[in-house]
Amino acid sequence: MKNTICELFNIKYPIIQGGMVWCSGWKLATAVSNAGGLGLIGAGSMHPETLREHIQKTKANTTKPYGVNVPLLYPELDEIIKIIIDEKVPIVFTSAGSPKKWTPTLKEAGITVVHVVSSSVFASKCEQAGVDAIVAEGFEAGGHNGREETTTLTLIPSVRKNTTLPLIAAGGIATGSAMFAALSLGADGVQIGTRFAVSEESSAHDNFKQLITKLGEGQTQLSLKKLAPVRLIKNEFFNTVYQKELEGASAEELKLLLGKGRAKKGIFEGDLVEGELEIGQIASIINHIKPVSVIMDEIISEYTHLLDTINKSGKYNF
Repeated sequence: MKNTICELFNIKYPIIQGGMVWCSGWKLATAVSNAGGLGLIGAGSMHPETLREHIQKTKANTTKPYGVNVPLLYPELDEIIKIIIDEKVPIVFTSAGSPKKWTPTLKEAGITVVHVVSSSVFASKCEQAGVDAIVAEGFEAGGHNGREETTTLTLIPSVRKNTTLPLIAAGGIATGSAMFAALSLGADGVQIGTRFAVSEESSAHDNFKQLITKLGEGQTQLSLKKLAPVRLIKNEFFNTVYQKELEGASAEELKLLLGKGRAKKGIFEGDLVEGELEIGQIASIINHIKPVSVIMDEIISEYTHLLDTINKSGKYNF
């Protein structure tokens, strides 16, 4: 495939793997890049030297482009950015903050910069900040989310009208047909998190992966809106949070309940009761743990089939 995103990142397919905490280590990033997409290392769950190790292992195991996802609320951000520049990381995705401060620094180092947004207003601000592309993420997505609760199908055409930058759709995308829909709405590529979180190469605990394959519709919900909205699986920890929110708990009370390391406990260590289990709505259609190579093949095959069907008949034929 050839389009704006493929040309920008020098990749075969316009598919970017989400930089998910506790899932997106060097094995997953390498596998996605080697399969023709863009693999991302998730810096949000890594101390600086751990990130350096994952970058070096990625470089040792692929000659393809790769990137790092950096939440801008990271407490050791100066050191993280220095490591990224020192290690000559080619692409950086930033999120959870304003891109104004770090985009010039990264671009001066020759790095392609992409920022994640949840509204067309923020997309316009990204263009002003000088980023190279935008990820527009609908509220179906796992992990941290926009307060606006705008769905991907609504968000993509809205952002497309407000910016000329290359646009990547995210949130609820796990199949070739979803990729086709996103590109039809004006996106140039897609970012996929949940499906790759359940891959063999994901660094998430097997307990977490197995649970995801058993989820049905409605078994995730946006929560912790007084802190930073996050989509969680409805486990015992979620139920506790939900009850506290119904009772009007303050942000400070919710912070105390959340504590430290709650996502690590759930996603990386496999505590399905007390862990914070972040995943997207699309988990309900994922029933098997597969290698990244198989996942990529399935997505591209389904997308290509739809495209060929329309080219031949001029209409959808499922």
